Amino acid sequence: MRAVAKWRQKTLNLSCAQTHYLATSTNQTPHQTFFNCDSHVKHLCNDNKFSEAIHFLCQNKRLSEAIQLLNRIDRPSPAIYSTLLQHCLQQKAFSLGRKVHDHVANNVGFKAGIIINNRILDLYCKCGCMSDARKVFDEMSERDICSWNIMVSGYAKEGDLGKARGVFDAMPERDCFSWNAMISGCVRYDLPGEGLELFRGMMEKSGIVGSSKFIVSSALSACSATRCLRGGKEIHGHIVRTGLDSDEVVWSSLSDMYGKCGSIDDARHIFDKSLNRDVVSWTAMIDRYFEDGRSKEGFKLFMELLSSGIRPNEFTFAGVLNACTNQSAEHLGKQVHGHMVRIGCDPKSFAASALVHMYSKLGNVENAYRVFKGIPQPDLVSWTSLINGYAQNGQPREALRLFELLLKSGNKPDHITFIGVLSACTHAGLVDRGLEYFHSIKEKHGLKYTADHYACVVDLLGRSGRFKEAEDIIVSMPMKPDKFLWASLLGGCRIHGNIELAKRSAEALFQIEPDNPATYVTLANIYATAGKWDEVAKLRKVMNNKGVVKKPGISWTEIKGKVHTFMVGDTSHPYTTEIYDYLSELLSRMKEEGYNPETDYVLHDVEEEQKEQNISYHSEKLAVAFGIIATPRGTAIKIFKNLRTCVDCHTSFKYISKIVERKIIVRDSTRFHCFEGGSCSCKDYW
Repeated sequence: MRAVAKWRQKTLNLSCAQTHYLATSTNQTPHQTFFNCDSHVKHLCNDNKFSEAIHFLCQNKRLSEAIQLLNRIDRPSPAIYSTLLQHCLQQKAFSLGRKVHDHVANNVGFKAGIIINNRILDLYCKCGCMSDARKVFDEMSERDICSWNIMVSGYAKEGDLGKARGVFDAMPERDCFSWNAMISGCVRYDLPGEGLELFRGMMEKSGIVGSSKFIVSSALSACSATRCLRGGKEIHGHIVRTGLDSDEVVWSSLSDMYGKCGSIDDARHIFDKSLNRDVVSWTAMIDRYFEDGRSKEGFKLFMELLSSGIRPNEFTFAGVLNACTNQSAEHLGKQVHGHMVRIGCDPKSFAASALVHMYSKLGNVENAYRVFKGIPQPDLVSWTSLINGYAQNGQPREALRLFELLLKSGNKPDHITFIGVLSACTHAGLVDRGLEYFHSIKEKHGLKYTADHYACVVDLLGRSGRFKEAEDIIVSMPMKPDKFLWASLLGGCRIHGNIELAKRSAEALFQIEPDNPATYVTLANIYATAGKWDEVAKLRKVMNNKGVVKKPGISWTEIKGKVHTFMVGDTSHPYTTEIYDYLSELLSRMKEEGYNPETDYVLHDVEEEQKEQNISYHSEKLAVAFGIIATPRGTAIKIFKNLRTCVDCHTSFKYISKIVERKIIVRDSTRFHCFEGGSCSCKDYW
């Protein structure tokens, strides 16, 4: 008997799940199962305290058992139904909520009031079952403003703005919630103009005097989306008049509106007046400066944030690092990196990925790799940035090695990853391997080809002179070739002197971008190399007639935090005399080493001496010369250029790197070239 008593006591202490298992394994009925669940619930039910028992079970998240109790109550009260529906909603237990609704509907003699019906409406709407909600709504004999608001909000959140507007227009009265549900729904589902009109209608007709901060914030979002600065200023006036300007949510929305409408100074004015600026508002204001091209002010505000005592978050760092990348400001990026280390920024955050991206794009793959190795589980962005970085920095085989490691890591490459892989194969001359990777995009990895993939593979084939295969791929493309593909093919024609295909490629580019000077210049270079000066003259005449002007080459270098910019034949720099004298000295030493000027690409039919003069003072040569005389011996020189570097400059830098015993890094419009000891990282395959 003692053993039986112990077994019974143990049964009473079992969890619900354990008891259910015990009941089913011993063939107990559901009625017996219920009484084995919990002694406390048993005592409550024995005392007919079903409401308390249901509340107890709901609090312990045993909602299914609580609903089972409904069958033991002769006349459940509205409070019981309300409690169960409330917990179904809180626990997102839609199927259980439907059981409660069914019990309400089948309870003879019970008539659900507004509160119960509103809870059922709310449950169905928040579970996305709008057809069920509409049926309940239509069958309600009595509705209040809450009933209408639930339906408007439900339809708006589902994106069915037509039905939301239908219910909204039929409302006998509206409050702030009604208007905000419609206005925010319009903004969320790309109908900001309608949202703004609704707000104006509310102000004119509804009689709502102050409106709420949520309505105002939604209306400001509509102004932001439509770039309606005038409307935003009108709302700003309304905010001041109604005293909402003390609310931080409204203040933040107002600053965001001014920023997105291009009125950055007004956004900054609002930001400066804000009393409780948090890291989100700081980050938003910093990003606005960067998006508006005012990078100096963005960096300055970031420095103010660092001294404010507010800790930047990963969004802040990522935005600033992306700005450093776009501005080629590696020294600032290194400072940001230092701050990240000092405050202990999470190495798993996407700010760490932005750091890898920044170093990779700015040619410092060594630092990029060090950061990458410190990330516990690098995401695809980090892998792809590093792969692209190695591909563009003259280390294509390292890029391909990393890609194979990526595949083993469990990460799945995307279409951007394959652009780096194909680029690496292109710059390494690995044509057949590149074709294997190209075919694997679809066959092995199940990805769709993009226009960029086709441009890459055409570039791969064009550079190697395999024009027939390139043309076959172009013909088989499912989409129309874009400007990048034709430009890649034209580049291959320039390398191999394929004049006929170059003309066809250029004609296709003229159709897409008739005013792009790069096409004219490249085709003219091909004609000039072939000695077809009549064709060069015709092209120049066409350019003059169309007003097409060759984009000037600009090169820049950063010395001690200051950027120095040069153009061809530039004489505006304070050290012009020293730069030109040093270039003359270098030219003499280069010729002693065997240098012969590459004048084939000079687009003028002039004497050879004049051609040499024309190419001697290209912007990148001036920048390199200044970098050498302005930095200590042995310092690496890093130059950036907005266009593709010319053949003669490429040849010159190989000689200069050997003569002055310096590493010279040149980032042109397509890739990095690292010159050292008389050779280039691209192996002259570019």
